Amino acid sequence: MTGPAGVGIGWRPEIAGFVAELPGLRFVEVIAESVPATGPLPDGLAALRERGVTVVPHGVRLSLGGAEPVDPARVAHLAAVADLTGAPLVSEHIAFVRAGGLEAGHLLPLPRSREAVAAVCANVARAQAELPVPIALEPIAALFDWPDDELDEAAFLTEILERTGALLLLDVANVYANARNRGTDPLALLARLPLERIAYAHVAGGAEHGGFYHDTHTDPVPRPVLDLVGELCARRRPPALLLERDGHYPPADVLRTELDALAAASGFPAVT
Repeated sequence: MTGPAGVGIGWRPEIAGFVAELPGLRFVEVIAESVPATGPLPDGLAALRERGVTVVPHGVRLSLGGAEPVDPARVAHLAAVADLTGAPLVSEHIAFVRAGGLEAGHLLPLPRSREAVAAVCANVARAQAELPVPIALEPIAALFDWPDDELDEAAFLTEILERTGALLLLDVANVYANARNRGTDPLALLARLPLERIAYAHVAGGAEHGGFYHDTHTDPVPRPVLDLVGELCARRRPPALLLERDGHYPPADVLRTELDALAAASGFPAVT
């Protein structure tokens, strides 16, 4: 199976027609929970598969960072979607979404503690035992740090990747958001991450509200994020970069311009 390559875009029903018309497109990502485990694939996704476009299922509900074991039914769903899409890998977040039987409805950050590392690694192992393909783990954007952090971000991520053997899904927009909100240097983080483990990278837009930069996925990709893509690629270019857009979809020409800017920043061929 061919892994994700070049510049891709997150597949959403609202922009399925636009995505279908991208002549140089080689991969897309789909929210795994939006695809029925028993199929069939949405028509637009099925057509892309027939074209040879790689589809990567992206999970949002496994709660890999939860203290409780991952729900076997959710892992089974992700595995089934991987089979349906013929995916070379799947991806999920280093985060938790539920605790004590309650669902948060969004991704929550973990304390960077030894206990959290152990919980993530145990849940990733449980998922890997049932998944038909490798998994890539995505660190999330967070507006705060827990007071009981024992590790910095690079050490926390590296230890999880080394202990699980998982791949890394690096969200460049998250790296930018975290560094801006914490007053740290994003390049210092890139210098310490195992960039050779990156399966692909996310790029998305954001906006400042209330003194914090929010990774919204509904705003244009700002210039500093594109510059950070260039810095990442200068160090070690990932196999693929994906534009995420989850609402407030702009006109097609604006989306094409964003994809072209991502290709220019990374040196990958344009897909438009």
